[in-house]
Amino acid sequence: MTTFAEPSTTTAAPAPSPTAGPTPTPAPDLLSRLRAVVAAHPGRAAVHAVDGSLDFAALDRRTAGLARALRARGVGRGDRVGVHLARTVDLPVALLAVWRAGAAYVPLDPAYPAERIAFVAADAGLAAVVSADAAPPVPAGVPVLRPDAAADGPEPDATPHPLDSAYVIHTSGSTGRPKGVEVPHGAVAALAAALETGGAYRPEPGVVAWNASVSFDASVQQWIRICRGDTLVVIDDERRADPARLVRLLAEHGVTDLDLTPSHWQLLREPLTGTRVPRLFMGGEPVPARTWRELADGGIDALNLYGPTECTVDAITARITGPGPHLGEPLHGVRAHLLDDRLAPVTAAGAVGELYLAGPGLAHGYPGHPGLTAGRFVADPFAPEPGARMYRTGDQARRTAEGLLEYVGRVDRQVKLRGFRIELGEVEHALGALAGVTAAAVTVHEAAPGDQRLAGYVTGAAVRPADLLAGLRRILPAHLVPSTVTVLDALPLTPNGKVDHRALPAPVAEAVAPAPAPTPVRAAETPVPDAPGGVDEQVAEVWRTVLGVPAVRPDDDFLSLGGHSLAALRVVHLLRRKLNVELQLRHLLDAADLADFTAAVRRAAAAGPAAARPALTARREAVR
Repeated sequence: MTTFAEPSTTTAAPAPSPTAGPTPTPAPDLLSRLRAVVAAHPGRAAVHAVDGSLDFAALDRRTAGLARALRARGVGRGDRVGVHLARTVDLPVALLAVWRAGAAYVPLDPAYPAERIAFVAADAGLAAVVSADAAPPVPAGVPVLRPDAAADGPEPDATPHPLDSAYVIHTSGSTGRPKGVEVPHGAVAALAAALETGGAYRPEPGVVAWNASVSFDASVQQWIRICRGDTLVVIDDERRADPARLVRLLAEHGVTDLDLTPSHWQLLREPLTGTRVPRLFMGGEPVPARTWRELADGGIDALNLYGPTECTVDAITARITGPGPHLGEPLHGVRAHLLDDRLAPVTAAGAVGELYLAGPGLAHGYPGHPGLTAGRFVADPFAPEPGARMYRTGDQARRTAEGLLEYVGRVDRQVKLRGFRIELGEVEHALGALAGVTAAAVTVHEAAPGDQRLAGYVTGAAVRPADLLAGLRRILPAHLVPSTVTVLDALPLTPNGKVDHRALPAPVAEAVAPAPAPTPVRAAETPVPDAPGGVDEQVAEVWRTVLGVPAVRPDDDFLSLGGHSLAALRVVHLLRRKLNVELQLRHLLDAADLADFTAAVRRAAAAGPAAARPALTARREAVR
């Protein structure tokens, strides 16, 4: 793999506030860049997906035909088009066709509940929808086009103005309803150019895995790579949910760049051992101290990316090397301000302030919510030009004595317990920095009506809650130390790969699994046969532990007991480790019930022990 240039051994501390990347010249729009790639390299691979592949010439023909079909249905500049497609070659074709028609795309992920899709479609005011379904859950009267639709007519390409909308992505809203974020073409073009200037993208074409949901803004940074000539590998949902199959897919296509969250890395780390690790683009949540050290010490080529949806995916980057974690430096043209409640710069080392961002990556705002837009996109008093805006991120940060920005937590995750104001992010940061901890989360648990307490959750091998609590007491005041720390095999994740705090289990006071309970059997049922401590009992125990249930029956279905894809991964991982067997996720997802899955585990055990895995190492190529 190619690598970033080695850092200087001495780095001057950045100015306290604002921190700013160089002022960029306007970036060329991505459609123009794509046309140049098609003309120069028509036969180069453009897209690989579960249903086939396209070279750049075929990609151009298909996007042009669909763009003409959209135009024929009245779609034009300023309109919004819903894209309701699975993760196939149709998906990038549709997104590019919407742009070529002059419109902005609105992702409607089919994996989301129909009610949410319908709300987003109505909220966005769609002019049309591209869908493989005959009747997608969108408002009546909205035209629906198939992704293979085409029409004759003049060349549909229209060079977008930098202020024309490129997409509207909906994010969680404080009211419980999603709100759209409208991002212009100039901001997307600036993102690609800034990542190139900063060395995140290689000069030569790469092979990029599209890992994130199209409804998540990280997907933009991944799929737009096609416009600069990179090959896009669209990861289907089944392989996204199975680390072993995903790793095989990366190797099959020679993927050079993989975007993922730190939580997702923890699931991929084991199957990636002994393989050629792609360059990792980590974002979506803070990188835990243990993960930072692991990547830095192992020489893994990795980049920490920070940025909210409202600032076009990424705004600040850092190479994951040396001491950390930290956020790094602003991208080309981005201005970062660390401010207090009065919008005055926070300059003292260790002092916490709120992070504001400005520059060419700012979104237009929240369509249909002028008050919310005005409250988050405010005047930038530090801008060199009048009328500039900055975005209030809601993220808290501080500077180290060396001038590095460190993420602290969220303003909106502040809680009050027994009169104390507590930032959960600060406790998570401290817990995650303790020896042996791989990842950490902290939430508020109501132990009894009116009795709210901090509850900590960690992943990591051979960690003991008592030791972690003692460590926290050494570095935090008493009111910031959780009452309990629960050790998990993995933190639950949202569909976007972030930690799902609402899915954390009830806390436990000890770092041991619950004692196996006798397996109850209904009348006329046959229990799973087993000797004490044998394979059958160990499988049942893992189910009880992962699902948090006191007992299981032979005919119990994993999903019916509350299981999900991440829980299934935890079951497979635990049994691989306990029984030293080659077990795959499909063995659990394809099983009819516990008895069926147990039989699959016995067969895997009879086939022999799992192959030994070498330590995780980076394999890099020299820059040519």
